[in-house]
Amino acid sequence: MLKSLIIDSFTAFGSKELKFAKGLNVFVGENGTGKTHLLKLPYAVAATSASGARKNNGEKPTKGPLQRDLAQKLIQVFRPESLGRLTRRQRGRTRCKVEVRFNCSEHTVRFSLSSQSTKEVIIDICPTKWLDEAPVFLPAHELLTIFPGFVSLYDSHYLQFDETWRDTCQLLGAATLKGARERKVIRLLEPLEEQMGGRLFLDGNGRFYLRQRGVGKLEVHLVAEGLRKLAMLARLIATGSLLDRGVLFWDEPESNLNSKLVGGVVETILQICSHGVQVFVATHSLFLLRDLDTRLMESRFSHIEQRYFALSPSADGVEIQQGDRIDDVGPLVALDEELSQSDRYLKAHEPPNP
Repeated sequence: MLKSLIIDSFTAFGSKELKFAKGLNVFVGENGTGKTHLLKLPYAVAATSASGARKNNGEKPTKGPLQRDLAQKLIQVFRPESLGRLTRRQRGRTRCKVEVRFNCSEHTVRFSLSSQSTKEVIIDICPTKWLDEAPVFLPAHELLTIFPGFVSLYDSHYLQFDETWRDTCQLLGAATLKGARERKVIRLLEPLEEQMGGRLFLDGNGRFYLRQRGVGKLEVHLVAEGLRKLAMLARLIATGSLLDRGVLFWDEPESNLNSKLVGGVVETILQICSHGVQVFVATHSLFLLRDLDTRLMESRFSHIEQRYFALSPSADGVEIQQGDRIDDVGPLVALDEELSQSDRYLKAHEPPNP
C-alpha cells in the first residue's frame, strides 16, 4: 500500500510531496494538468517491484537489475522519446527526483534521472523486499474488445499503446477464483452484475461474452461501451486482482458512462476500498465527485479514509492542493465550469416576467 509520493522536477511539477490515504485517493483537475502522470508514476514503480521476484528468481532487490527494469517500465508506461523527457522543461540540465514510499518501509524506492537520460535511472534507495501484489491500472478506455490475442501481439510487435494496456489485459485473462474467496467475490459482483444485467465470462477461444438475462450470450463488442467498462471491473474482481489488498489506479472512470452507470462504478469503488484495496482515481467529473461525497457519508462507507488532490496550472508549473475532504482543496476550475453551465441553463429557461 502506497504511503506517499515525493517528486521534484517531474514533468510539469516542481517539488511536491503527496500523502495518500489507505482507502480512496482522488486527483481532480483540468485536462493537461498531469492527473494521469500522477497515476502512472507510482503504478510503474509498484508494477516493477511486483514483477521483480519472478524476474530475479526470488532473490532480494539489487540496484543493477532494478535500475534496468524500472527504466524500461517508465519508458513503456509513459512512451517518451527518451527518459529525459520526463523531467520538467526548463533551461539547462535538470534532474528529476522521485521517491515512492509504502506503508512497509522495506518496499520504498527512491530514484533520479537526468534531462539528458536516454534510458537510464539511478536508484538512490533500493527496496529490501519486492511487493507481493501486482497493481491494476485501468485506462479511460475499455479493453475487453481488444483482449483476444492482445498480449501476445504486444509482446511480438511494436504497438502504439502504453504498457498499462498490456498489463491489464494479462490480468483480465487470469483464472477466476474458487472456494472461500469466491463467496466474497460474489458479494462484490452483485451490484455490478445488476447494472450489467448479466454475467461476464471468457470462453476457450479467448473471447469475452456477457450472458444477459432474457437475451442470452452476447459478444462483448456488441455491448454498450459503458457496460464493457463495468464488465472489465467485474472480471478483475472475479480473478482476485481487486480483492482484499493491492492497489487500483483508474483514469477517468466516468468516461463514456451515463450518470446511472457512474453511480454503479462509485458503489463498486467504495466496496473495493472497504475490502482493503487502495484506490487512486483521476477525474474532472462533478457528478462522480458529488456521488462519491454523498455515499461516503453513509454509515457503511464512513470508515473509508479519503484524500483529495486538486491540480491547477500556474506560472510556476502545476500546483497541487491536498486535503482529507473535497472542500479542503479550494475552488476547482473544471468543476466551476460545470456549475456555471447549470446556472446559465436555468437562467435561459426562466419564465419571462409578466
